[in-house]
Parts: sequence; C-alpha cells; structure tokens
Amino acid sequence: MPDRLLPLLPVHPGGRSPITCEYRCGNACAHPEPNESGNEYFGDVVKDISRRGAFKAGAVMAAAAGGFAALSGTAAASPAQKPQPRPVPGTDFDPVPPNKLDAVTVPDGYAQNVVIRWGDPVVPGAPKFDFTKQTAAAQAKQFGYNNDFVGLIPRDPLGLTNLLVVNHEYTTEVHLFPADQYDPANPTEEQVKIAWAAHGLSVLLTRRDPIRGGLEVVPSRYGRRITLDTVFEVRGPAAGSKYLKTSADPSGRKVRGTQNNCSGGVTPWGTVLSGEENIHQYFANSDKVTDPVEAARLKRYTIGTGASTRKWERFDKRWDVAQEPNEPNRFGWVVEIDPNDPTSTPIKHTALGRLKHEGSNIKITADGRVAAYTGDDERFEYIYKFVSKGKYKPGKSAHARRHNSALLDEGTLYVARFTGDSPGEIDGTGKLPADGEFDGAGEWIPLASGNKSFVDGFTAEEVYVFTRQAADKVAATKMDRPEDIEPNPVNGRIYAALTNNSDRGAAGKAGVDEVNPRVANKNGQILEWEEHRGDAASTKFSWRLLLVCGDPAAADTYYGGFDKSKVSPISCPDNVTFDRHGNLWISTDGNALGSNDGLFSVPVTGPERGHVKQFLSVPVGAETCGPNVTDHVVLVAVQHPGENAASSANPTSHWPDGGTAQPRPSLVSVWKKGRFGLPGRIGER
Repeated sequence: MPDRLLPLLPVHPGGRSPITCEYRCGNACAHPEPNESGNEYFGDVVKDISRRGAFKAGAVMAAAAGGFAALSGTAAASPAQKPQPRPVPGTDFDPVPPNKLDAVTVPDGYAQNVVIRWGDPVVPGAPKFDFTKQTAAAQAKQFGYNNDFVGLIPRDPLGLTNLLVVNHEYTTEVHLFPADQYDPANPTEEQVKIAWAAHGLSVLLTRRDPIRGGLEVVPSRYGRRITLDTVFEVRGPAAGSKYLKTSADPSGRKVRGTQNNCSGGVTPWGTVLSGEENIHQYFANSDKVTDPVEAARLKRYTIGTGASTRKWERFDKRWDVAQEPNEPNRFGWVVEIDPNDPTSTPIKHTALGRLKHEGSNIKITADGRVAAYTGDDERFEYIYKFVSKGKYKPGKSAHARRHNSALLDEGTLYVARFTGDSPGEIDGTGKLPADGEFDGAGEWIPLASGNKSFVDGFTAEEVYVFTRQAADKVAATKMDRPEDIEPNPVNGRIYAALTNNSDRGAAGKAGVDEVNPRVANKNGQILEWEEHRGDAASTKFSWRLLLVCGDPAAADTYYGGFDKSKVSPISCPDNVTFDRHGNLWISTDGNALGSNDGLFSVPVTGPERGHVKQFLSVPVGAETCGPNVTDHVVLVAVQHPGENAASSANPTSHWPDGGTAQPRPSLVSVWKKGRFGLPGRIGER
C-alpha cells in the first residue's frame, strides 16, 4: 500500500495531532503543569553536599546500585567489546522499517487480522454498526471507542479460549460522528449519551485458531460493556469520605461510571486493574469555586475551567463543578473489573491514591503480600507503589478473587524519590556520566497506611483523595511523564515508560537530574529498577535507565550500551509488557521522529541488552496501545487512526476497512506463519 500523501493538521510537541491533544488530554501540554510545588529535590541536596565534601554521594549510590551487574550477568560494555550475538528467543524477526503507511505493517512471515472494531457487537442483541445512524442504546452494546489496554485471561491450559478486556479511553466527537451531524458548540443530548456509552471497557470471550492463527470473538454470556452509566463500588480508606459525597450519592460509596481508562494490568487472581487518567477535561466551571482550598485542589488536578470541550455539563450537572464540586474527586482511581463474573460490580480502589493513573500492575512480595505499581501521567508528576497489609491467596476461584481484591483496600501507599550516583555530571545534553550509565538509588516514601497519615498537615483521607499534594509535600522526584509500569516476570525488575517532557529544564521548571537527564526531552526514556533484595515490599531500590530514546544517530540517546547503528529508532514510549522470555515490549505514542507509532521488542539482559527492534507499525494518525505478547499471538489496540484530520469530513486514514470508509479504532492480532500451515511461535525462526 503506498504512502497516503494527504493534508495533515499541524503536529504538536511529541508528534501528536492537535485533535488528539484536545480530546484525549484537554491540551495538557499547552497549559502550565499543575505541579507548582517548590520542593527541594534530594538529588540536588546530595549534589550540594557532595560539592562541600561532607558526603561522598557517588560511592554511596554506586554501592546501592551494585546489584544490577550481578543480576544481569554482564557489565555495561562498549559495542566493540561485545561479540556478535545470536537473536534472543522471542526477538528473532526482521524489523519493520519506520514508515508512514496507512496500515498495520508486520514483519515478513507474519499475518494479521482485525479482532474487533469500534461499533462491533459485544453484548448479545447488539445492532449492526451504522456510522451515520448511531444511538446511545446501540453503543452501550457495541465495542467502545479508542481502545487502549488489552488484557488476556486464558480459560484453558493452551490459551485457545481467553477472556479479553479492553479499555475505551476517550471519545473524539469530531470523528465519532459525521461532520454534518455534529456541532462541537451545540452537541445534542443523544450525541452526549452516545459518547458516555463509548467510554469504559469491553469484556469478550475470544478463541485463538490453532490452525489458521489469530484471534476471533466468540459470542458468550461473558460479553459485557462497562460505561459511564455503570455503577462502581468505592472501596478502601476513602470510601464514604466527605470529599466523595454528592447530591446523587450522599453516601460517597457509589460512583456512576469510569472514564479515560488508559492502561492497566491483569492481576495474578484473574481480574483486571484499569487506570483512570485524564479525567480533568470532562468537567466545567471549576473557576467558579471560590473557596481557596477547594480551588487549589481543583487546580492541582487541572479540573476544567469555563465550558468543557464536550459540553456534557449541559445534560448532567455532575460535570459542572460549580454545582457538584466533589464529582471530580470520584474519578482518578485504579478500578478493578472481574471479567469472570458478568454480574459483578466493578470497584474503585481508593487505597492506591487519586491521580492521573496510567494503569497499575501487581507483584507479589517476598512474604506473600501484594504490591501495586502505578504512574501519574503528566509532566513533572510521580511514581507510586502500594503494598497490602494482608497476604495473597493463590488461585483464580471466586473465593480467591474476592480475597485478593480486598487486599487492595488496606495497606501502605508510597511515592518514589530517585537519586543519581554521578552528582555534578548531568548537564542536560544526555551525555553519559563517567561510569557509563544513568543510574543510582531510590527510596519509597510512605504517604499513608489505613487511617494513618505520614504527611504533615494531611489527614489520611486527604492523602488518598488529594494524593498529588501529599506527594508534593514529601519532595518526591518529578518525572518525565510516568506512564505504564510493569514487573518483569523473569528477572523480577520493574520497568517504567517515561514518555517525554518538553518542558524539562525550561525557565521556572524543574531542571535535569540523572533519572531525567535531558532538557526539552521530546523522546522519553525507559526506567528499570531492582527492589532491595528483589522484594517488592522493600523501601529501598537501585535503578538505571535502560533506554534514552530518540534518533540512534543523535548523541543524546542511549540503547543499553548496544551498538546504536543496529537498532530501530524509538520515540515516546508509552505502554510496556513482557514475553515469556523476559524481553521487554514497548508501544509508542506520538513518535517525535516523524514516522508512525509502533511496537518494539528489546532484550533486557545479556549481550543484546538494548537491541531495540520494531515489530510493527500502526496506521496514519494512530497510536499503538495495550500490547499483549504470548507465544502464539501479539495483540495491539490501534487507537485514534486518522485523528490527524480536523474532522470526519476529510479522513486521512481509511483503516481498517479501506476504500472510502471512516477509520475505526480496532484491536489487531498478529501471528507467525509456520510450516504446513500451522502458526509458529512469536519471535522464532
């Protein structure tokens, strides 16, 4: 398929279309960052002390970080010192070159199919999708818009049948409806209700074809849509809080709906955690709140002033902060869905704090408790961890699911502080320190545990509901947009995508440090850390950057010490996952290098550590979301294809249906063609 040379909208910083910026995050990058805290970074304190000779920071931090070399089995080495490696299992494929094609492009020897599109049936009895004749009743039974996280839960030992859970992050109304039917200044009530129904999650039963390959949807009793009208139970220490009570819910324990569900994770007990992220843009009139304390809290979460983009407040007062000032506090949580039980009530877990959660993933501690990691996806925000009080019960029975879900209601919430081991060497250019790596040590600072607050001036209730301000108070490290965070099931380390931060080092903004080492960071980095003794309950860790992304030919990039002339360029890492070999897979959002976004694999240990290879690319204007990698299939959610057009009137993409069709966010499965017509294994010859 040839390149589509159609007129495009101007690209915003990070490679995104202005339409995406408006509807996905309310143009967050065009506004001042909400984190205006003036906390003094511990890393800066260490540098200052070191210069005075009172504290040998480098020696201390190098000792703390020393566990990495032993774990990896290899020290950092220059490319010339490394032998020519054989491809690591799971990564033996010919990389896809960067491109601008209006297609999902996969390596030679691989096949693909569209599993489900926006508007396809989810619930039995769903009508056939008609772009020109949509209804809220139909959308509530159909696959929602802008699919993001993809969770796969096997129903048999071979993984032939699986429960599939997909997030629907946001709606782009100027693409959701025909241009001649939608007026952004005056949406109809039915159009607003269609958008409410297009948010949330979809639950499906799928089958993997062992002969032809690929995934297909199977009609079943598990088919379920969760929307902005679905009732959620509020659990944990902030349940019933005065800050969560509204006229519609004076108990503060029942919330209608979930929104801006970005990434997530499948729990060891077979449920799904999903993060509520850019919730601020849906609300209106926060500027009419006159109480200075309330106004400051709303500003810290960038809750909308004036009329909202979508005008939902015209049809339901809960979106009008002037009428319902607590309604924003009921969003911004990690939610849990049990796809095994279609009648179950989804949960909002307040013990994990309220912020712009990208997602959440679980690791079991050495003594059998549950640790949940999460990032706050905005410039200069923080990384968090929750550790449960109770212990995990192995298994996926209904009893085990109830028990383990309840573990997320009581425990300790922490925020991360990072310190580099090369004080005085970080100049903002991306130049490596003398020790050859960006690395150092860190600590988890407790914020609250149950009804006990560890933050001066904050009650525990305030810590959970206004978590950002509490983290400001303890001088956590301001990061370059922490997004997806996930434990590696093979080496036990934790990996986080830091997407970008074009304001790093700007006048009046936080400067560089070793974990965020570049000014005007347009391409992002991948962070790796090892909890002390490998225990997720520890409050100490060592860290290093696996990748400093961008053009491999540029001096400010780093690919784990691997020869940069042999890697695929990668920019703006967003979501991460792992294959069974422990290789890291990274999807991108807003490629700042001028090509379409994609999915990339990279080994994290051995001589090929840092060898990034592009596995696929997504169509024009699209983002690569929700990667899920098994031995036999790779799943990606193709979000907002063609969203670099101003509206649906002149689409820049016709994927996935081709011809003159409107683009439709869709889920794709990719598999290896094998011998005798049977599928092979992903990443193997």
